[in-house]
Amino acid sequence: MGSTAEHLSGQASGEVLGLLTGLAHIAEWLITHWYAPATAALVVWAVSELVVRRLARAASAQRMALELVPSRHFDPSLEEIFRRGVQLARASTSMPWWAPRRSKTVQIRLRADGTTPLRYRLEGPAGAQRLLSITPFGPAVTVKRAQPIVDKFRKHVVRAEFVLRGRPTAPLREVPLEPDPLQPLVDAVSDLRAELGDLAEVRLDIQRAPKWVLRARRVQLMAQARRVERREAQRAARWIRQDASGIEDSLTWQLQQLVTGKQGGAVSGRRLVMPPVPRRVDAAEALGKLAEDDHLVRVQLLVMCASDTEGRAHARLAQLQAAFDVFGGGARWAMRGWRLGPWRFGADRWPSRRGFERRWALGHCQPPKMNWVRLSELTGLLKPHTVHCRLPLLTSDLPAFQHGDPELLLQGIYRAPDGRRRLVATYAKETLFEVGVGKAGGGKTERALAQAIGWAHAGGGLMFLDPHRDSWPRALPFLAHDYLAERIALIDLNAVGPAPQVSSWNPIGMHQGQVAHEVVEAVTDAYASALGWDDASAPRALTILTAAVAVLVAVNEAACRAGRPEDQATVFHVRALLTDTAFRKAALAAVEGRLDEETRSWWQVVFPTLPPDAFAVVLNPIARLAANPVTRAFLGQSAGVYNIRAAMDSRMIVWVCPGGNGPTDRLITALLARDLLRAVRSRRDIPEDRRVPFRAYFDELITLTGAAPETIAAMFEDFRKYRVHVHGMTQLLARLPTPVRLSLVQNASTLASTAGSQSAVAPITAEWGDQPGPDIVAALDRFEHYMSLTVHGRRIGPVRITGPHLDEIFADHARPHQTTALENAARANAEAAPLSQLAARTTEQLSRVSTLLTQLAPPAARASKENHYS
Repeated sequence: MGSTAEHLSGQASGEVLGLLTGLAHIAEWLITHWYAPATAALVVWAVSELVVRRLARAASAQRMALELVPSRHFDPSLEEIFRRGVQLARASTSMPWWAPRRSKTVQIRLRADGTTPLRYRLEGPAGAQRLLSITPFGPAVTVKRAQPIVDKFRKHVVRAEFVLRGRPTAPLREVPLEPDPLQPLVDAVSDLRAELGDLAEVRLDIQRAPKWVLRARRVQLMAQARRVERREAQRAARWIRQDASGIEDSLTWQLQQLVTGKQGGAVSGRRLVMPPVPRRVDAAEALGKLAEDDHLVRVQLLVMCASDTEGRAHARLAQLQAAFDVFGGGARWAMRGWRLGPWRFGADRWPSRRGFERRWALGHCQPPKMNWVRLSELTGLLKPHTVHCRLPLLTSDLPAFQHGDPELLLQGIYRAPDGRRRLVATYAKETLFEVGVGKAGGGKTERALAQAIGWAHAGGGLMFLDPHRDSWPRALPFLAHDYLAERIALIDLNAVGPAPQVSSWNPIGMHQGQVAHEVVEAVTDAYASALGWDDASAPRALTILTAAVAVLVAVNEAACRAGRPEDQATVFHVRALLTDTAFRKAALAAVEGRLDEETRSWWQVVFPTLPPDAFAVVLNPIARLAANPVTRAFLGQSAGVYNIRAAMDSRMIVWVCPGGNGPTDRLITALLARDLLRAVRSRRDIPEDRRVPFRAYFDELITLTGAAPETIAAMFEDFRKYRVHVHGMTQLLARLPTPVRLSLVQNASTLASTAGSQSAVAPITAEWGDQPGPDIVAALDRFEHYMSLTVHGRRIGPVRITGPHLDEIFADHARPHQTTALENAARANAEAAPLSQLAARTTEQLSRVSTLLTQLAPPAARASKENHYS
């Protein structure tokens, strides 16, 4: 037995020795022929990498893209954003089983190219489309399928990859939702210029990492924390020993030893020093945000900037780098690579550039090992921009104004974030109604004049109604062009100069082809509006005036049919019709066959029963008109020249200055406004595509609406259908009648406000949700406006716009030496005549009409009607 055991023991020893010898020979061979295993490992790695890349490329072909468009009032909560992050993390795994890890990602693309402030796109596995299409944001965000983006070639391109620096377990800063966390990025790309080829794009890839990778990272961090703790303990022990040695070598210590008699051997007098024991590493403290598995993802952050202009791409990358600094806390985003003097070696240079471009083109995610974040750290990037984000105004949002372009309507001067100023405009076909509010001298009228002058030079027709006439001399030098002179007409009732000239208008004239009942309705409604009549307060006055105007319109219709338009009656013949028996008999006899049965019956049955004092309420306003020589001359001509319907159709530029805001002026204004409403509605006889666009500018809406509130309100409600657009200006929105105010605000395509009291501008800012508030608008400088505009069917703003100044914007159009010639041409186009001449013609008009009536009425008819109308 003993010998057998010895034999087995020797055999086992020989086997172990042989094994060790073999291992030694293998090690020696590997050391000697190291290139062979290295080559084999390299080949295996290359083959596996090639296979992985091919599989990843095939998986990337099965990706889809979604574009998220937030509404103006998008204001998500933290919980909604967090839920969206969970969706993104889950969607990153919706790939086939064979797909490599690098292709299992969801990519957030933030892109700006000068045409949009910041497009928000999602790209991910095709199998996750349904999951990603339904967001926790609800209807506040529109999700639509996005088409692939094809970029044009740009001369200068810079690339960067961002990694997390700082403590690897520290979180990024918790950025609040107000202001929007995307604001720094939006500001960084706010001055992009599409015409220079500028482009900036940020791509954030989110990937759920496998558990074993997370465990390995935790083991590494714990080992690192223990090493750090041991080093700290050793450093503390060294300092303790040094302190103890220093104390023992000090004079105080030696004296103490002498006094106490303890000076003996060196060893006996030594102090006992206890080295510190390394403290136990707390896993939660050492691992930080990696301690928990929930909602932990790996991210890859890539940035690319490009431009056709040298230097702009590098400057943009620096701006984006500064924007990401906002998210820095215990950890921060920093560009990957290293710098050597003026050169930086990173994603933009070999050897990293090729890998960057592959990941950029295919959407692969290969994040650095330190790029671990929790979803709560990405709150600012998991959503589109919100209501708290201040977006720049781009050319695609608000087009640049071009002189002479009939499709554009000047709005003002916009100052871009980079300080550039540009003239901005809206599209004329979309600018249906405009409202401008603000204190006197704030720039409302100046802006309207600039807009009207630009529209006139582009070939458009307009009417500028200004009760105070200040706008005409201001606009005159910029309209003094030969090609405009034949289109401008001035209707001025201010009787300016020693020999004033006045145009003429017959509101009840029929020589311009009006419809009889529409003329009757327009005149009657104008009187009722200016005088406050209605069926409850003045039913008899309305009836008398309607019947009288109906007869006079019928008389004028007969005169025109007889070829004698110069013998038509005017509104001043109402008094003769009601108080002069002979005139009334002749008029009724002449139009017997032209009156309807109801009107004839009223004159036969009701009129004879009316007392004489019943006519005073109707005749008093007419007497006031007749007492003013200017209004008497203007309204007293049989065949007046003023024809706003013809002006619309022929693109005329009509300047109307009623002359003031007294009772007589309000009546004139009411007649003009109601006639405008009648003329616009009469355009229904023209096919819609053939209606010529026309713009009406109403300065001092308070004055105008005081005369015709319901008429002005109807304009803001109906004119759009007939391609006539109204621009109104007022100092106080609250002073406008309720129907006008409601119609203005409801239908305004452009809503603008200059400075004013907070109470005055509050109704406007309330329409904007008090962003900006009344206090901000009230503090604006002169010619500064906040305005909301309509472009491509959506509201832009409110945005701060500097009102255009005529001397600056239209400096090249100013012709001050031609103003006299233009004013003469404008009066000639309106066929203005000396006031004295028109007054004499008005005085003769009664006898001319009486003569006409005598000739029109047959003798037999006159005899048979004497008993009926006495």
